[in-house]
Amino acid sequence: MEKILITGGAGYIGSILATHLINKGYEITIFDNFLYNQTSLLDICYKNNLHIVNGDVRDNHKINPEIKKSDIIIPLAALVGAPICKKDPKGSEDINKNSIFNLLENISKNQTIIMPTTNSAYGGGQGGVECDENSPLNPISKYALDKVEIEKKIMDRENTISLRLATVFGMSPRMRFDLLVNDFVRRAYLDRFIVLFESHFKRNYIHVKDVANCFEHCLENFSQMKTNIYNVGLSDANLSKKELCERIKKYKPDFVVLESEIEKDIDQRNYVVSNSKIESTGFKPMYNIDFGIKEILKGCEILSKKQYSNI
Repeated sequence: MEKILITGGAGYIGSILATHLINKGYEITIFDNFLYNQTSLLDICYKNNLHIVNGDVRDNHKINPEIKKSDIIIPLAALVGAPICKKDPKGSEDINKNSIFNLLENISKNQTIIMPTTNSAYGGGQGGVECDENSPLNPISKYALDKVEIEKKIMDRENTISLRLATVFGMSPRMRFDLLVNDFVRRAYLDRFIVLFESHFKRNYIHVKDVANCFEHCLENFSQMKTNIYNVGLSDANLSKKELCERIKKYKPDFVVLESEIEKDIDQRNYVVSNSKIESTGFKPMYNIDFGIKEILKGCEILSKKQYSNI
């Protein structure tokens, strides 16, 4: 069985992906610094095909041996999102970008990279036209800018796939509530109201379990899919913030949605995305927005108000 290295494998996506691939029989090494003191992998520590290295991807002496002995690398370690990258620009530069440059310097041509990037690179979109993988990029945040630069670098090599992930949602053992759907549902649960800025702004969404399913799909179909970039999202979920809130109101009827005509959204993303390319390879998401909303509401019954704020 091929050996897979997942950096950031104890994180929001990584903990779901690691469990998924471990249960499929892959030999997995998790390389993570456990920045948030997360315990997201404890329930799979008994698995003989799981190896854990407590380390920081900025430590080249520790990460490079793990890179060299792996067949496949899935680099998830990152400071994710515009706010935290703005708060820690040096950490963002080193973790999100320089660690990938180090990976590229220490990987052979026969090793495989499946890299999560972001469809936030479309920025302001194309005036309502669906953005596909050939659409012009207009990254706004440092996070998106770095991801665009990384994607250009990794796509220069043959054995690579780039997944431009939509905004991820859903429950995870290493939960995040700074992601838009998760945040809005939690506000509906705790506060019962929200004030929207530029409520017509649209973006695309994908469930965290479908992200894991997509990585598995890439592993199983790598020879047909390699050297390509794919948008990964729900084709029926190019939703505005207001439309998302209306979905949430189906399950929280007392959720009050207010709109501000004065304030601007810090995150100026506004685009509609086509996912037809990844779907043409046979990948079909399993979990829709409504599934995620109901799931997150259940999770809110368990978690305290202060947990998993992230920034």
